[in-house]
Amino acid sequence: MKIHALLAGFVLVATGAAFAQTAVPAPKDPLATPKIDQREANQEKRIAQGVDSGQLTKREARRLNRGEARIDKVEDHAEADGKVTGQERKRIAHLQRAESRDIAYQKHDRQVDLNHDGKRDRKNGKL
Repeated sequence: MKIHALLAGFVLVATGAAFAQTAVPAPKDPLATPKIDQREANQEKRIAQGVDSGQLTKREARRLNRGEARIDKVEDHAEADGKVTGQERKRIAHLQRAESRDIAYQKHDRQVDLNHDGKRDRKNGKL
């Protein structure tokens, strides 16, 4: 009987100690923008894939890359003061959504460069 009581007491103490330990979250970096950086990398991959497959002409890719550069400038400006605020994050996310739509539109329009010569290919004698 004493062993059961002792064992029950030990289990209670062990579980109580486990619940008493709380994980202290690491301090957040005010400049950390992992979602923004990941989306930026994904969009750059989409542009590169579009060029490789011929879905994007060189001109379209150049225009899309300029859009990505503008977003990078906005992000650098947001980080300049040492903290990226929620409002700045929203603005960057909005710009990235717009750029994503532009990438999708340009990849699925009828302008293609399948032979990678930098010019639009003709289909059936037409542009």
